[in-house]
Amino acid sequence: MDHNQFFDSLASRGISRRGMLRIAGTAAAVAAGSPILQACGFGGAGGQSGGSEADAVTGSFDWRKHEGTTVRLLMNKHPYTDALKANRKEFEERTGINLEVDEFPEANYFDKLTLELQSQQGNYDAFMLGSYMVWQYGPPGYLEDLNPWIQNSSATHAEFDPDDFFPNLLTAGQWNFEKGAPLGGEQQWMLPWGFETNTVAYRKDVFDKLGLRPAETFDELIEVAAAITEKAPAAGFGDMYGIAVRGSKEWATIHPGFMTMYSRMGLTDFDFSGGELVPKMNSPEAVEFTDKWARMVRDSGPSGWTSYTWYQASSDLGAGKAGMLFDADIASYFQNTDTAAEGKIAWYPGPKGPDGSLDTNMWIWSLGMNAASENKEAAWWFLQWATSKEHLQFAATEKQHIDAVRRSIADSSEYKDMLSKHTGFIETFEEVMPHTEIQFTPQTSFFDATTSWAAALQQIYGGDDAASTLDRLASDLDRTVNQ
Repeated sequence: MDHNQFFDSLASRGISRRGMLRIAGTAAAVAAGSPILQACGFGGAGGQSGGSEADAVTGSFDWRKHEGTTVRLLMNKHPYTDALKANRKEFEERTGINLEVDEFPEANYFDKLTLELQSQQGNYDAFMLGSYMVWQYGPPGYLEDLNPWIQNSSATHAEFDPDDFFPNLLTAGQWNFEKGAPLGGEQQWMLPWGFETNTVAYRKDVFDKLGLRPAETFDELIEVAAAITEKAPAAGFGDMYGIAVRGSKEWATIHPGFMTMYSRMGLTDFDFSGGELVPKMNSPEAVEFTDKWARMVRDSGPSGWTSYTWYQASSDLGAGKAGMLFDADIASYFQNTDTAAEGKIAWYPGPKGPDGSLDTNMWIWSLGMNAASENKEAAWWFLQWATSKEHLQFAATEKQHIDAVRRSIADSSEYKDMLSKHTGFIETFEEVMPHTEIQFTPQTSFFDATTSWAAALQQIYGGDDAASTLDRLASDLDRTVNQ
């Protein structure tokens, strides 16, 4: 089977090319001996042996040690990248290292990154990635273990202070690649750069006029969304509906509001039993929750919900079309300026679970090193600078690194003053941060599994029976995640 036949076979299942590349990378982790994947360049050695080059660095630390070299970066077009470019002169003057920055829109960034890593050519030294990508890129050996670099005082400047990172963010970049194993361990596959916790943003003026209060339970959230849909238009808020959440048939629909509320309800995606991952999204409790979520969106969500990404959902809040948004806190943050909703948005953690849980899923943008790089020392010099207190303080207070990954920055008066004009934002951040972590079970079929989960959610939204739909999903996933 050649490349085109391979991708055509995936296309017949309704999977986008972006999804195809992710699945191809995932498959590398579980079937590296496949002739198809070897033909595509998968299955080579990588950074898991890690550390030997870091251990070779000796002597006192010197920022100028790699003066005259060039570090090549592959980056997503993002406010974090904008902050980097705005401050790159400080790095280049401090180190004498030149930065080459290639950036691509997120629509094709991960395609570019996947192809770069699976080629093992080392064309880029460092790049942006998220925790879920560690589950894809780590097992084939594409990522350099950063822990030996961190632990070597000859390679890491004394003020780096890894303990200043929120520990749950560091843990998000650790995994031993064993099926069923939780996050954590000795290997650090990425460094936190910026992240998003998931909370509820709402139109405070709408709530005040309609006499509503933020929901404390999931059932109350459904009731509040319905009340907004019913009463907001008559109260002068146009054709406003109750709640915006993601709905497109892709993995990103599951991880923000849905997975956050799912986890707070005490639910899990998989159990690990008898050496196998056991899908649990068809448990009676999960079926009940998913059916309620789909009915909430059907009754109080947007028309065209099945095409909704973060962009459509957050834009509806800013445009005055949605009364609430359950999604990344920074998605709503950017809607509180230069929009119809400017200054009218407030934040709170969202409904608690039956036991008072505020378990919250997160997305984290991190920086990783290419295991195929031939320029690892200089790349590490960049990585420690880009995640340093100095750069991240600049990025958080002068640019748009909104959710701080370091405690010293989150505690700084400059950071808190900047956020104080956004009602409830900093208070919500501080309340949910101790409960924010990756709520998914690490596994190499993550992207395929969550995309299938999103498809099942769409089917239930369209009227299919929740129990039988989720039974089929669980049966399919039982095969795919345990191959």
